[in-house]
Amino acid sequence: MPRKTVPLTATQVKNAKTTDKELSLLDGGGLVLLVKPSGVKTWQLRYYRPANNKRTTMTIGNYPSFSLLDARAARDEARAMLDKGIDPQAYRTQQEEAEKLRTGNTFKNVAADWYELKKSQNLAPNTIKDIWRSLEKYIFPDIGDRPVTELTARIFVNVLEPIRARGNLETLKRVLQRVNEVMDYAANSGLIEVNTAANVRKAFPVPTKKPMPAITPDRLPELMRALSIASIERQTRLLIEWQLITVTRPAEASSARWDEIDLVDQTWTIPAGRMKMRRDHIIPLPPQAVAILEEMKPISKHRDYIFPSMKDPKLPMNSQTANAAIKRMGFRGVLVAHGFRAIFSTAANSAGFDSDVIEAALSHTDKNEVRRAYNRSNYLERRKVLMCWWADTLEAAATGSTLANGVIGIRSKLAG
Repeated sequence: MPRKTVPLTATQVKNAKTTDKELSLLDGGGLVLLVKPSGVKTWQLRYYRPANNKRTTMTIGNYPSFSLLDARAARDEARAMLDKGIDPQAYRTQQEEAEKLRTGNTFKNVAADWYELKKSQNLAPNTIKDIWRSLEKYIFPDIGDRPVTELTARIFVNVLEPIRARGNLETLKRVLQRVNEVMDYAANSGLIEVNTAANVRKAFPVPTKKPMPAITPDRLPELMRALSIASIERQTRLLIEWQLITVTRPAEASSARWDEIDLVDQTWTIPAGRMKMRRDHIIPLPPQAVAILEEMKPISKHRDYIFPSMKDPKLPMNSQTANAAIKRMGFRGVLVAHGFRAIFSTAANSAGFDSDVIEAALSHTDKNEVRRAYNRSNYLERRKVLMCWWADTLEAAATGSTLANGVIGIRSKLAG
């Protein structure tokens, strides 16, 4: 007949001591209090594994953090698992690993993994930087440290609500798109079952797309006169003229590099990595544009960028420099640098130029793949004519004379 184990009392557990050997006090049901020579008292459970019927020991915890009652509750829970064929020690390990995985997969950590993948997608450097900055500013402070498994639609709505309250619906749209991509990445990686941010956009109003502020072509003389007398740096003036003539986007114009210029063919080739449409864009340079380059040579030919930053010449001018100057020139609210492209488009279409050639000059993508390839190649010669006409139009708007501190109007000098 097996010996019956007498359960321990709270007093026995409290007063249990040892000298130079470990002492094992049995409580029954496999529960043991191991008293070490150091005085540490550890609760253990001895049992047979369901898988192979081998004897093993599982540590429950130390006394007094685990009282006698706590240890017995843990024993009973483990015994209930054993009755169902579950190994309590293996179950605990699985739970610990799951918790470690859960707490390690915070929104910020998952976003960082997604961001590395995003950086490999041939996006413009400014776009890449803006993606992370927007998450740092609007998302990480509130939920960056929370596991993606805990994030619900309601949580995302609460985080994004302040952006909506400020009326920044375009910003809200971009941030929500990025949040969705992160959560899609989490779902596709098996970290969550579904993307809980998938339909959050329906909780917010849709932004109304507004065209970039731009003046009509008939106001070009007014713009050119304002530019000629504006109290701005000469380099800023030249950048504005460069953007006007080449009808490029602000970031494309301000980041123009000398190694992108071919003065023999008189072309500027912007690489795909800097273009919104992710493809190379060749721009025929009329004499007025070449004149700007000649003016900039003494200032920056020994550097990488044609229009270097005045604070740090190793960097390009800020893409917003032109906008700041335009506001000071009296066009606040009615014109931005990006609007130069709209002025060009309106004027060129009114003059009867082929719309396909105009769109190619603006580096707009044709949805028809065959036509898109044609636009990029065959239209180049026709775009040379268009760009020269546009530069002459700007020169005429500037009264046909050399600007006080600019270069539009000196085409005759170059021709001579």
